[in-house]
Amino acid sequence: APCPQWPYCRKRCSYCNFNTYVVPAVDEAAVRACLVREAQTLLHLSQVHSVSSVFFGGGTPSLASPGTVAAVLEAVAAAAHLPAGTEVTLEANPSSTSTSRLAGFRAAGVNRLSIGVQSLDDAELRMLGREHTAAEARKAVEAARGLFPGRTSIDLLFGLPGQSRDVWAQRLEAALGLCDDHISLYQLTLERGTVLAAQVWGGALPTPPQDLLADMYQTARTVLAAAGFRHYEVSNFARKGALSTHNLSYWRADQYIGVGPGAHGHFVPRGEGSHSREARVQTLEPVAWMREVQSQGHGTRSRVVLSPLEQLEEMLTLGLRTDEGVTHERWGHFSPQLSLQATFGVPGEARALQQQGWLVLDSGGLRCTWAGLAVLDSLLPDLLWQLQRA
Repeated sequence: APCPQWPYCRKRCSYCNFNTYVVPAVDEAAVRACLVREAQTLLHLSQVHSVSSVFFGGGTPSLASPGTVAAVLEAVAAAAHLPAGTEVTLEANPSSTSTSRLAGFRAAGVNRLSIGVQSLDDAELRMLGREHTAAEARKAVEAARGLFPGRTSIDLLFGLPGQSRDVWAQRLEAALGLCDDHISLYQLTLERGTVLAAQVWGGALPTPPQDLLADMYQTARTVLAAAGFRHYEVSNFARKGALSTHNLSYWRADQYIGVGPGAHGHFVPRGEGSHSREARVQTLEPVAWMREVQSQGHGTRSRVVLSPLEQLEEMLTLGLRTDEGVTHERWGHFSPQLSLQATFGVPGEARALQQQGWLVLDSGGLRCTWAGLAVLDSLLPDLLWQLQRA
């Protein structure tokens, strides 16, 4: 699953600490050539035969031209098998999604859109430093649904400073009137170095209390379940089978290749004769990344070989985020000697968590209950400790 990154934005949002850049002008032809070359290099290095999904993330990849998206997809198809109908997602901002532009992306090979709506209230959008208005968000989602019916996802933030549970419930109802069959919900996190964090920590905006945040999350799960959405991952909801293939590949610990400034990848570089899974991060700064790609074919800044224990920790941490959890089959693929049952079915932390109603271990595998999914971060340290001992 290749993940090309477009690192540029027109404006930096007040809550964002991602690897994004606001520049006066982008040499798109040069960036495109580097994205293509790095994709070719890393796919060749992985010796992967078939691609299950492609995800254009950012930054704001909808600011790239459809020609850039087409060029990357052509490179992927030439370097590995890209079956017809493979999920190809593009992240888009409402402010860069005119109908003609979206049609261009569809012609380039995009077949799924993820729109950063974040809020349907103008005052909240201003606080978040977003470029678009609520009306523009509605218009963008309607245009996207016309071109990508059943394959348009929206992102929403909750837990904004000053937001009450009732206001959040109203926002959610408004979103349900607009949305397609996939919603991603994210609790706003205050990141050091961002404008919004400085405003909250400086006392200019109120801090949302922890119990209110938990309440908002439970409200959302209940409302979305009633509307026919399956809560298939901590932050993700889908109905009519519209689950994201690409996101599932992360949570199932499949291989993925990160292409572009600051992109992350986890794969086995078989082209170098290796049989070990590596965690890789590409160079963050776009100009430096381009220089490296031009000179050596890729801009990998760090590569760490993952030990068998680290791979199991990753699979547990990610797999338990989903409603299916970690299956016996997937666990056995990474741990042929030590079964899930032998690791977590014995007396210890996992059994205690099962007795307390947070976890289930049965013929399907290990997974969280509805209650456990909401507090997963607090369960993981005990489970990781038991895994390390085993």
